Amino acid sequence: MKIRIRLALLTLVLVLGGCSGLPPVYSPIGGQTYKVKKGDTLYSIAFRYGLDYKSVARINGIAYPYVIYPNQVIRLRGSVRQPEKDSGPVAVKPAGKVVKPAADTSNLPAQVGSWRWPLEGRVIQGFSLKNPINKGIDIAGQRGDKVVAAADGVVVYAGGNLRGYGKLVIIKHSDNYLSAYGNNRSLLVKEGDKVRAGKTIARVGSSASDQEMLHFEIRRDGKPEDPMKYLPPRSGG
Repeated sequence: MKIRIRLALLTLVLVLGGCSGLPPVYSPIGGQTYKVKKGDTLYSIAFRYGLDYKSVARINGIAYPYVIYPNQVIRLRGSVRQPEKDSGPVAVKPAGKVVKPAADTSNLPAQVGSWRWPLEGRVIQGFSLKNPINKGIDIAGQRGDKVVAAADGVVVYAGGNLRGYGKLVIIKHSDNYLSAYGNNRSLLVKEGDKVRAGKTIARVGSSASDQEMLHFEIRRDGKPEDPMKYLPPRSGG
């Protein structure tokens, strides 16, 4: 009887998860390692599992220029000391060629001076770490609308490797803060690009549930924070 109840609950969770347009919740439980795929960066791997990229680098002994390799096995957990100050974005090495970082991130400020809205639209889904989980906010838009950088920084990921996020941009603003912009129709920046607050970085697309919107996240030391705590108030709510 208990087994049937558990199976029924599991089925319900899977059905609800499939109906949601939210990014899936990844967890290294059941596997403490990750095998690098083409297009991955250390930032995107850490983002996927809600970890601090500095800690992942330290655990794996990855130093500047933070090159990782396809099929390389990355440990996700371990004993971590305070990492050194970051010096640049991560590059993936294709077969036979080392890709060097396109930009240095060591001159970014220790803190973010101010934030701005990445899209002018109403919030249709707020931040929540309880069911239903949403690690950021969803902002309504129209397909093709401009998505802008929420603060100055450097693009450390631009691609589509993270299931549930569609075409995704991750910007590093300081040693502690990253922002992420998902469900894009097209990306207008590449890894290593330096961006200013307000610069157009992508165009709005649609979620897995075919809703036109931007999924926006702010991560502090790898952990999701409610963007509404950082974004300025807007007239009319």
